[in-house]
Amino acid sequence: MPQLSDDCFAHGGGAMTIDEALALFRARVAPVAETEAVPLAEADGRVLAADIHAHTALPPFDNSAVDGYAVRHADLTPDQDSRLAVVDRLQAGDAAGTLAPGTAVRIFTGAPMPAGADTVYMQEDVEARDGIAILPPGLARGANRRPAGEEIAAGAMALPAGTRLRPQEIALAAGIGLDRLTVRRRLRVAIFSTGNELVEPGAVRGPAQVFDTNRLLLAGLLGRLGIAVSDLGILRDEPAGLAAALRAAAADHDLVLTTGGVSTGEADHVKPAVEASGRLDVWRFAIKPGRPLALGTVAGTAFCGLPGNPVAVYVTFTHIVRGLIAALGGEAWRRPRPMAARAGFNHKKRLGRTEFVRVTLADGPDGIPVATRFAIEGAAVIRSLTETDALMVLPDATERVTRGDLVGIVPIAGLA
Repeated sequence: MPQLSDDCFAHGGGAMTIDEALALFRARVAPVAETEAVPLAEADGRVLAADIHAHTALPPFDNSAVDGYAVRHADLTPDQDSRLAVVDRLQAGDAAGTLAPGTAVRIFTGAPMPAGADTVYMQEDVEARDGIAILPPGLARGANRRPAGEEIAAGAMALPAGTRLRPQEIALAAGIGLDRLTVRRRLRVAIFSTGNELVEPGAVRGPAQVFDTNRLLLAGLLGRLGIAVSDLGILRDEPAGLAAALRAAAADHDLVLTTGGVSTGEADHVKPAVEASGRLDVWRFAIKPGRPLALGTVAGTAFCGLPGNPVAVYVTFTHIVRGLIAALGGEAWRRPRPMAARAGFNHKKRLGRTEFVRVTLADGPDGIPVATRFAIEGAAVIRSLTETDALMVLPDATERVTRGDLVGIVPIAGLA
């Protein structure tokens, strides 16, 4: 498990931007070192530990991209139909010989190109009559032919270290003949909620208590990243108990993640509990929702304390903590890039702060989606995540959005 220095998350004070935080994670956080080789069928969601170079070209031989007729381009008449005898038939998996000058081969998609053939006519462009292929003029040399190594040359980089493997990367690995991949071990993350006001869903709720939602939110987000999650329940507002629980969790996890209790009020006990075994830096982000975020170490293990409101948990996790997890897991992750939409409402915001506004999307007349703000903006409103499509990202330099303005949005479906 990576051991971090106590001052790993120290910063110079003042409000921090998301990009500054991500750069700090990349510079100061060491990834887990342990690796394992896993079969391709078990590699989905894992982080590749070493560069993969192609041991063979892809495709490994010249082949036809279509059903049609393979020919030598030099045999074609430039300004009129060419007539070539069809001397063979090749299907995918057949061995190919050599194409004699002045002849053609009936060929099917994926079949190897005969030696000497360099061009393929699509079957719908050819008239075949009595063993003769009648070929119209004008086809470019090399048309409909997939040369060996067109996708990846032998020895070329196929997949870089740090790639979080998806089905498409796994398919590529299979295509170059691999059956196993070396990946970093799964991260182990412990999650707590904090606060006397919380009870477990399904338990008897006191008159001043609410059901805990944040642990389930975090467990789902972490689980989708292939992380081994330990749900350690609700921690009550009792300093000694908090400190002991955090120390125990730090002993066998790579990250301890809590929600609530990270401010500096009298009832916020997480900060002294962390500092009993490490150090805590309370970062102030110029964002809404989710301004306070606590980062530090407990006995050398990374600690992160998120805000208590679920929307703030979601925003800070998907845009900030996600970068910390990438650094711990050795993953080459980048912050989600906004796509274009048009504002369907007027909005005024504070300069110097990035805002994440929850919006629904509708088709626009010019092909650009139109974003409509959710009716209730509070950071405690979980429905603003379940009934919307995207987060509108309003940069710190923006002070006002007017209906019809182009804005950036990050689809919620792409965040987790």
